[in-house]
Amino acid sequence: MPSRHNILEELATKLAEVRQSDLFRQRRAATLPCSPLYDYAGQSFLSFASNDYLGLANSTALIEAAQRGAKRWGVGSGASHLVSGHTLAHDALEQRLAAFTGFEACLSFSTGYLANLAVPPALLGRGDAIFADRLNHASLVDATQLARADLTRYPHLDLVRLDNALQASKAVRKMIISDAVFSMDGDIAPLADLIKLADKHDAWLLIDDAHGFGVLGPQGRGSLAEITERSPRLILMGTLGKAAGVAGAFVAGSATVIDWLLQKARPYIFTTASPPLLAETLLCALDLIEHGDALRAQLNRNIELLRNSLHLRRFRLLPSRTAIQPIVVGDNAVALKASTRLRELGLYVPAIRPPTVPTGSARLRISLSAAHTEADTKRLVDALHTIENELA
Repeated sequence: MPSRHNILEELATKLAEVRQSDLFRQRRAATLPCSPLYDYAGQSFLSFASNDYLGLANSTALIEAAQRGAKRWGVGSGASHLVSGHTLAHDALEQRLAAFTGFEACLSFSTGYLANLAVPPALLGRGDAIFADRLNHASLVDATQLARADLTRYPHLDLVRLDNALQASKAVRKMIISDAVFSMDGDIAPLADLIKLADKHDAWLLIDDAHGFGVLGPQGRGSLAEITERSPRLILMGTLGKAAGVAGAFVAGSATVIDWLLQKARPYIFTTASPPLLAETLLCALDLIEHGDALRAQLNRNIELLRNSLHLRRFRLLPSRTAIQPIVVGDNAVALKASTRLRELGLYVPAIRPPTVPTGSARLRISLSAAHTEADTKRLVDALHTIENELA
């Protein structure tokens, strides 16, 4: 049996290998609230690293809503939803989210990761089958493992391969799982076609709209609001810490599905309910999203400006009409150098490396926001042109 010293020595060796591969991750402690101005270690940067797509995280309206919520409810819920932690604020939020997204019912969660972990294991088990896009978020990957179902990972957006795999499956219960907006590529799944496949093969369809909710569709109702297709097999997960500017997540679906999750979803049943003051704040955030066409228009102007102004030769801007604008660099070390050089120019854009993205596709992940000005976006474009020339 290895000694404690040898176990620690093994970890130290593995950490050294991570560092040598330019894959070592570090945290930076920001000293300012979430905004385009990112400050740490006494330095200030124009940030393109936040998922606060509408610029709501530090808005006066949400701060005041949180203060009102804290005054009424305190700062903690005290227990899980099914014991005593569920409040009228949680109830109101779930009803509003269901109506806003066009589903019969909704269940709120503390995080998007927990929400995704909750669904597949509650609906599937051994002998069932999951069909997942290869570029799904890590939380969906982990959820498939917890379900203990047979897993098929189809090539990214390849619906022919998906259809064939579903047709060949002998499982009684099947589930298709896909991001709506893919968090590292910024592209959008063909949701209407996925719904048709779910109906054709009598399969559940779980859609993670973390990066579409609040931004896409009429009034920011999400990626699914851009299409007309619906199905009782459809289950939606959305997060509330990105465009909504607060924290938490939700799962929406038929009343039958939500009732079942309430009985069987372990990450819901065995987690302390989020503070009700956050539910109060999110009700305000939903109002801002619903009436936020001007914010979405500003975000879309920034997206259009970046894509029309950026002319890269060595690096590659991926096709995306969303707030996520990835620039593939390829090599881990070069991606780190590019990110470091951007910081030297006063801009913060994170370098994303494996295993978050496939090997050989390290990238700069640009997140645009309605809080960015035209001048901010132009400054980023100029800096990217400069850095590409320097690293060529």
